[in-house]
Amino acid sequence: MPATAVSDVERAPRERLRALQLERLRGLVARLLEAVPVTRERLHNAGVRSGEDVGSLDDVRRLPFSTKADLREHYPFGLLAVPREELVRVHASSGTGGKATVVGYTRRDLDTWTEVMARCLTTAGVRPGMLVHNANGYGLFTGGLGFHQGAERLGATVVPVSGGFTERQVTLLHDLRAQVIFATPSYALHIGNALAEHGLGPDDLALEVGVFGGEPWTPAMGAAIERALGLAAVNMYGLSEMIGPGVAVQCLEVREGSHVNEDHFLAEVVDPQTGEPLPDGAEGELVFSTLTKEALPLLRYRTGDIASLDPAPCACGRTLARMGAVRGRRDEMLIVRGVNLYPSEVEHTLLHVEGVRPITSLWWSARRRSTSSRFAASRSTETSTARRSAPGSPTRCVSARASGSRSSCCRPAVSRAARGRRCGWSTTARADAFADFLED
Repeated sequence: MPATAVSDVERAPRERLRALQLERLRGLVARLLEAVPVTRERLHNAGVRSGEDVGSLDDVRRLPFSTKADLREHYPFGLLAVPREELVRVHASSGTGGKATVVGYTRRDLDTWTEVMARCLTTAGVRPGMLVHNANGYGLFTGGLGFHQGAERLGATVVPVSGGFTERQVTLLHDLRAQVIFATPSYALHIGNALAEHGLGPDDLALEVGVFGGEPWTPAMGAAIERALGLAAVNMYGLSEMIGPGVAVQCLEVREGSHVNEDHFLAEVVDPQTGEPLPDGAEGELVFSTLTKEALPLLRYRTGDIASLDPAPCACGRTLARMGAVRGRRDEMLIVRGVNLYPSEVEHTLLHVEGVRPITSLWWSARRRSTSSRFAASRSTETSTARRSAPGSPTRCVSARASGSRSSCCRPAVSRAARGRRCGWSTTARADAFADFLED
């Protein structure tokens, strides 16, 4: 196994890990003071003039936050700590909440990213020599290349399928006998639905492990993916602003929380309203500092994700702190009769209702592209068959689309997105249409 796939820091005493974090936090502060004027001014206002002014990790609470708004205000390269010419790659978010978030990488950053991804995949149960099917999108999205380079470093065989073209996904999974799949959880479930529509089941595949990330998902959705694809579903957490995927991952042995790569990311949980640090185990907003990033170092970055942190050792033997499942986004929280409620809790409840199953769809609006979970009550086979053969059914719409013609319900003047809503395609057909659209 490559040396970079495992690290003794994963099982190091907490005291040793905290000493390493303090050393690297001081280095981060020093780099920001030297190279990023915006953060330098904020640190000066907080009374910090050098990295040595950070006496302990407890001092992090007096350091200034950074936010997505900072990245947008100084778009595209205003927060770089290196000359733009030293970047070897640029990735960006989709800009779902406004202007895209652009992140740059030096050659050393890419090597660090590859290292933490190889470590994460090892933790998730991926072994050298395994055949891995990468259904994450390649391009500006960090998922495709992040998983790809980590799996190659680990010594796995990578099939770079990318997203969309779901029928091809099913064919390749069946024919190449992949043992591991990488995807967003909603797209993995979509592939499972397509598998069933082709008359295939988990026993027809060779999958053992699925590593999923890019969006929050509940244990109930994970169980649905496991039933559909016949694998162990493992969560990977990351965000472009930190590095991409590779910030934290579940261990295959236990899967109770995701182990944070704390030698590269200093994690905190703060009150979403006040910004005050919360005790271990309390639920609040996740905050990360990049301890080893060269191109775009960020101090106390507020992610907007709601979760908790547990520093207790895991039963797997790792001592890295574990973050709980992301319950939702700070800006998604609803208050219903005085109770905080997140969309993921609605999903969790619905998936425990008899006769309700998860389906997936992709939807598009002028400001947002996103993958979302939908729910449908089970129908009888007779009813489903009748709907598939009716005018405007999924079968007719998909076959018409493949042949270049249109079914009776899909008028020439209707956009592709509106056409999917109007004719009532199955989620497999509609998601494929949108995936192809985004791929184009």
